[in-house]
Amino acid sequence: MGNLSIIQTIAIWALPLLFAITLHEVAHGWVASFFGDQTARLSGRLSLNPLRHIDPVGTVLVPLMLMVMRVPFIFGWAKPVPVDSRNMRHPKRDLALVALAGPMSNIVMAFAWGLLAKLGMLVVAGNPWLGVPLFRMGVAGIQINVMLGVLNLLPIPPLDGGNILCGLLPPRAEYRYRQLEPYGFIILLLLMVSGVLFAVMAPMMSLLINVVATFFGLMG
Repeated sequence: MGNLSIIQTIAIWALPLLFAITLHEVAHGWVASFFGDQTARLSGRLSLNPLRHIDPVGTVLVPLMLMVMRVPFIFGWAKPVPVDSRNMRHPKRDLALVALAGPMSNIVMAFAWGLLAKLGMLVVAGNPWLGVPLFRMGVAGIQINVMLGVLNLLPIPPLDGGNILCGLLPPRAEYRYRQLEPYGFIILLLLMVSGVLFAVMAPMMSLLINVVATFFGLMG
């Protein structure tokens, strides 16, 4: 976050974070709808209107606290999109693909924000008042989406990675694995406090950020 003030940090990170969390959930709903489950659509959760997805704690309070505390990475969550696997033809497989859609949407958004950062670089010489904010916001968008994408791919229920893994496990192993779900948040908290979480995520995050940066020529 550099030497930015708290107000500047919030101004730059708020929009990328809001889009990252909102479109992540919408992606789940879109894929579920594709496989026959219209629960999210009927609940009005396929909307791109962030107000339909905001969770006061996960979308506002937690990210804001992390920014104020100047934690080196920021994350959050929106209200989960409702999914009913009984409406799907192949529930086990389809649920895994619905889960995968969220992190993949974040990877796609990372490239979209990379394009914005490149635009900022192109206009900064003649219009620094526009180019610098665009570049900073683009970089923030890359970072937050890569972080959320990698975090949600961790095989810890109820994260998306846990649901993806459950789609690959045989029924008995899946049942036992899902027993961890009530403790998922505690496990994540312990991993984060111990530093293990960031150590596990850092290599993949670094790789993906470098891929996006190299693709748009943002390095150097």
